[in-house]
Amino acid sequence: MQTLPLFDGVLLDAPPTEGIKYAGSKLKLIPHILQLARRVDARTVLDGFSGTTRVSQALAKSGYEVLCNDRAVFSEVFGACYLLNHKRPAEYQDLIDHLNGVSPVDGWFTEYYGGQPNGGSAVQQDGLKKPWQIHNTRKLDAIREEIETLGLDLVDRAVALTSLILALDQVDSSLGHFVSYLKDWSPRSYKDLILKTPKVFMSAREHQVFRSDIFDLVGRVSVDLAYFDPPYGSNNEKMPPSRVRYASYYHVWTSVCLFDKPDLFGKANRRKDTSDKVAASVFEEFRRDSSGRFLALEAIEKLIKATQARWIILSYSSGGRATAEELNDVLQNNGKLLDVVEIDYKKNVMAGMKWTNEWLRDAENPHREFLFLIEK
Repeated sequence: MQTLPLFDGVLLDAPPTEGIKYAGSKLKLIPHILQLARRVDARTVLDGFSGTTRVSQALAKSGYEVLCNDRAVFSEVFGACYLLNHKRPAEYQDLIDHLNGVSPVDGWFTEYYGGQPNGGSAVQQDGLKKPWQIHNTRKLDAIREEIETLGLDLVDRAVALTSLILALDQVDSSLGHFVSYLKDWSPRSYKDLILKTPKVFMSAREHQVFRSDIFDLVGRVSVDLAYFDPPYGSNNEKMPPSRVRYASYYHVWTSVCLFDKPDLFGKANRRKDTSDKVAASVFEEFRRDSSGRFLALEAIEKLIKATQARWIILSYSSGGRATAEELNDVLQNNGKLLDVVEIDYKKNVMAGMKWTNEWLRDAENPHREFLFLIEK
């Protein structure tokens, strides 16, 4: 196995991408993912858990034909915006200007997610904290209603919604997700909500966007390379599973996209369909089977076996549910481990592994991310 070249911890030639604050963001991993992808003769790539689609964007800009998939509604919207686009950014300017020009109204988002400035405190009269100040939720209500009335096609609608989400992400007062909010309003929350045209691009490849269960999808598509970043559950046994589930973290983006005004519950006004019983993912599963093996680890092995690809790149965090030894067994038993990349986020450096089992030494240390390149 070859040792990866080092460039003071930074790899070159990673195209720019666009996204929101996201706990599972792989922005810092993109250069490493692209370098591993270049090591194999791949033309088609499946990004199986695409999140904000930053990896999919980078792959598409790098010339690959991309199949982008995630269960999240907002991920499908982002995917349509960036991967299915066939227009120049300037062609969307009239739409963005029109949406910026609508008059604010009091609506559903203002009722549940808009707060008064209160001299700097985000705590409202009902004792709850809100993610946005009311002047921005009123604009959100008006823009979201207008998008519904315009009769936009799939991509134009996705561009409008992506622009709205990106703008909202710039004026929020959250901790980076929508389960808890800051006690005092953030400085950015006082700014006005202003939409900008997303940094869309045109690609020569015909990409595809899915919102499917990954196990359903891998049985239907065949690619050269698959990149998997499953939403690993926390390894903290005392942490309720709902606290690490992405459907719970980003429930508001689902409501912005669907505009379905769902039933809500809890202090953060979460969608009821993000409750534990409804929004569970096997990859976020915190239980073990009768033999003591994590169910999440079994799902990873099942996924590797079911994927119709010659090569797989798998992300793994040292804070993930699977233990290093167990995961190593899965990798060794289901293909040939070609490369391992370790990223130490605390030191912000990258190191290449000389031997396939070297990564086990550091796997239990915090702030470590690993990328495995597997040939099936």
